[in-house]
Amino acid sequence: MNEPDYSKELFLIPPKYKGKILNRLFLLYGSDTGKKIYGEIERLVKVHHAYIKKGFDFIPENREKFTSRDTVLITYGDMIVGGNKKPLKHIADFCKKYLKNVFNSVHILPFYPYSSDRGFSVKNFTEVDHRIGTWEDIHNLSKEFSLMFDGVFNHISSKSAWFQSFLNGDPEFRDFFITISTSKMISEEHLKLIVRPRTTPLFTEFLTIDGPKLVWTTFSSDQIDLNFRNPKVLTKMIQILLFYVRMGASLIRLDAVTYLWEELGTECAHLKETHAIIKLFRDILDITAPYVKLVTETNVPHEKNIQYFGNGYDEAQMVYNFALPPLVLHAFLREDTTVLSKWASTIDSLNDYATFFNFLDSHDGIGVLPVSGILDEREINYMVLKTIENGGYISYRTDQNGEEVPYELNITWYSALNGDSTVEDKGIKKFIASRAIALSLVGVPGVYIHGLLGTKNDGEAVLKEKQTRSINRKVFKYKEIKEILDDKDAIQSKILNLLTKLIAIRSSEKAFSPNFKQKIFEIDNRLFCVFRYLNDEDECILSITNVSDDIIKIDLSKFKKYFCSDKNIDIVSGREILLNQNFLIEGYQVIWIKGSLKGNIQDFEKI
Repeated sequence: MNEPDYSKELFLIPPKYKGKILNRLFLLYGSDTGKKIYGEIERLVKVHHAYIKKGFDFIPENREKFTSRDTVLITYGDMIVGGNKKPLKHIADFCKKYLKNVFNSVHILPFYPYSSDRGFSVKNFTEVDHRIGTWEDIHNLSKEFSLMFDGVFNHISSKSAWFQSFLNGDPEFRDFFITISTSKMISEEHLKLIVRPRTTPLFTEFLTIDGPKLVWTTFSSDQIDLNFRNPKVLTKMIQILLFYVRMGASLIRLDAVTYLWEELGTECAHLKETHAIIKLFRDILDITAPYVKLVTETNVPHEKNIQYFGNGYDEAQMVYNFALPPLVLHAFLREDTTVLSKWASTIDSLNDYATFFNFLDSHDGIGVLPVSGILDEREINYMVLKTIENGGYISYRTDQNGEEVPYELNITWYSALNGDSTVEDKGIKKFIASRAIALSLVGVPGVYIHGLLGTKNDGEAVLKEKQTRSINRKVFKYKEIKEILDDKDAIQSKILNLLTKLIAIRSSEKAFSPNFKQKIFEIDNRLFCVFRYLNDEDECILSITNVSDDIIKIDLSKFKKYFCSDKNIDIVSGREILLNQNFLIEGYQVIWIKGSLKGNIQDFEKI
């Protein structure tokens, strides 16, 4: 790590940003405390400036735009183990061998020392878990790929030095956490208001040097919520945020940021103070590292989720598109794109610097809370039953009526689509078709490593670890994964080859850039049809995906008005497509028709 250079010219926060930051702090802490905290933030920025080799390139208006080449691999740092290397080196080797020039970014899920929740109960925010590697390994990977780090800022491990200092009565950490002396201090009415992502108790009792205390634990008894009402917590997190920038982060994922600020008498979710903190993080990054982007992980109903874009320029640059996975799964299970198409028609590009993070599966599961209000209870229950039928599990949360309701489908994406009964070739086609939908929509694609390999359910891991999410967290032995991927007939090898080819095609096409617009067409309820275009660009792409096993006849002449020529190319198959005749699309087939945009699409009547 670099040593600080204090001989540099003194850095001052530009007046425009000073005003923004002060306004955020006044909202959070009032004017007197806000001014004091501003001084500490300015100090942290100056220290950061001393550490970096070059001065701040303060041109936020010229920050990097998202492009079609942006694609993110999501993986734990220890998904591949064994041999004579630490796991992070195996991940680096895997990425360089199979993903170079296909993916340009890697999200390594929390690689810090932890005590539970597969990394999300962090003991130390500034260390790399020695079991998987070192900061040098992270740095070396950052030379080849942009990296996404996790900012697990909502909570910390009960085994952390911070919380242990609290238990020991250290006055520095007395107000780092939210405590009450008795559960009677909070009324039942207030408890019912609080949005819960779990069924576990909201408060956990701990014995401290000053006697027993009840501590706020949103996610588990080992994950202690941090108290952002204490401004020292905020400045600690800003210090860590800037540390991640220096250590090579290009993207910072704000985990569980929905619950950052607690206020009794409210839902304790999506509060204006939470949004103010995210905007403050954005201000600081705009000043110090305009190339670093914030990604909010907010597993909540869609209309709440998109609020984390702010006005499109002042909050997160990327928001996890949580409604997408359950809606795509629903479309394939029902062989009907009606709901998916209706929802997708409400989605469009925001601007060159803000977009959706489109994923289908993750290290957790397929959340169903984001589609409340989009899918009715009957359709959600249908997916729950299909998940169980296909060998998966269901995680629950406690709703505001005190009832347990489905929160998440725990199952691999391949098994969710196919179960164990689908013929392999058909299962692979179906799997790739589902991925094509996520690749064709406005946004940046993120692909979980098990979604890249088409992994099936790992029931043994669930039994061993007693954690339903383990079903989609299989750890490969280095020798095992090498043998699988060297075998061209293995299902994982086939899926990896097909999917990386599709992503490579997408990456080379300008029309798939996140700033290109999209228009959804409903031509058959078994087809998902999206047109990508930009009025001042020539290139456009019509993407059509069959979510059924049926052969469907399409009248492509309906699209002639959008293309300059009747003859165009399906860039997936390389075939010439004639728009003046009918076209037969096979079961689970994907076609991407590339052409030149004819005129201004806004002037055309809706099909």
